Amino acid sequence: MSLRTPLGRVRGLGTAKDGTDHFWVQRVTALALVPLSPLFVGLVWSFNGADRADVIALMGNPLVSSLFILFIVAGIYHAKLGVRVVIEDYIHSEGLKLASLILVSLLSFGLGTACVVSVLILAFGG
Repeated sequence: MSLRTPLGRVRGLGTAKDGTDHFWVQRVTALALVPLSPLFVGLVWSFNGADRADVIALMGNPLVSSLFILFIVAGIYHAKLGVRVVIEDYIHSEGLKLASLILVSLLSFGLGTACVVSVLILAFGG
């Protein structure tokens, strides 16, 4: 005997086990962003007035480029999770909801990839 509704069986919807993982991942990324955000802002502020050679020299430091990449990955993933919650809560049309979720995933992946590649180009003296 199943407690799932016929509609839930057709859609493949089960219990809400996914929400806990989503909740914790969003909290962990937020916690990671607490020290990374001021560091990122401070480093970007230090680029004010610097020429390209100075930026490449600083970004060539493996610690600096690694922290930049961590900030990018954590920030974009955290934003993606937050936007996903807003879409799921406030868009009621299933087609529009699915299209929006796909668009957010593609945009976050594209933006994250572009940012990481940019950091790596600077880190390796590009």
